[in-house]
Amino acid sequence: MMRFIPFTPRSPRVAVIRLHGAISTGPRGQLNDEAVAHLIEKAFRRGKPAAVALSVNSPGGSPVQSSLIAARIRRLADEKDVPVYAFVEDAAASGGYWLACAADEIYADRSSIVGSIGVIMAFFGLQDFIARHGVERRIYTSGESKSQLDPFAPEKPEDVARIKAISNTIHDAFIDHVKTARGAKLTEDPRLFSGEFWTGAQALELGLIDGIGHVVPKMKELFGDKTRFAVYGPKRSLFRRFGASVVGQALDAVEERALWGRLGL
Repeated sequence: MMRFIPFTPRSPRVAVIRLHGAISTGPRGQLNDEAVAHLIEKAFRRGKPAAVALSVNSPGGSPVQSSLIAARIRRLADEKDVPVYAFVEDAAASGGYWLACAADEIYADRSSIVGSIGVIMAFFGLQDFIARHGVERRIYTSGESKSQLDPFAPEKPEDVARIKAISNTIHDAFIDHVKTARGAKLTEDPRLFSGEFWTGAQALELGLIDGIGHVVPKMKELFGDKTRFAVYGPKRSLFRRFGASVVGQALDAVEERALWGRLGL
């Protein structure tokens, strides 16, 4: 009979947003602002959730997309006055940790990988390879720096200095984001922003997370045993589901495998 009684209090509902995969731009990227914006908006705006839980499982990727997604989450959390909790699965590393820092509190498994607060830029140098095979490089530019970091030309000290300056600027933004999110919870350990990563148990000692826990039991502990869950996550398009864009998917898989490989996963 309870369903016929108006204004009966309903059990609290937690919206769970799945942020899984490498963070990359473009239509093929499985985790970027374009792909998850509508899911995040729906999670916060559908009804009045007691909380939003971020299920994070990412080795990182694009710093810009990480920033866009995290900023969207924080904006909606403040606008709707909804608390946000992040739960790390296998990893919240690099950009993945940037996403986790959008939450008010972060939890992880004891064996999760957490951290990698740094920036990496990798390139190839193929000038010796093409020389051995008799290939002549011809390139014409307008602008003296247009061909900087050309993989078919010898490395130039000024190019290296420029790319390091850019990576340092991005690293500074990452550090500011983490310090703003974690505040006094962080320890003074000099390794925090070195690019190292740790297990969940170690991350707790360093102040990178707030506790060891999993999404369902933790949310029920906070909001009651009758807490309901609504899960929001990206879905593959019809074309991708049936094997279209095979080459693009293969490239995505290689790139993502490399990101996970850095963590030993």
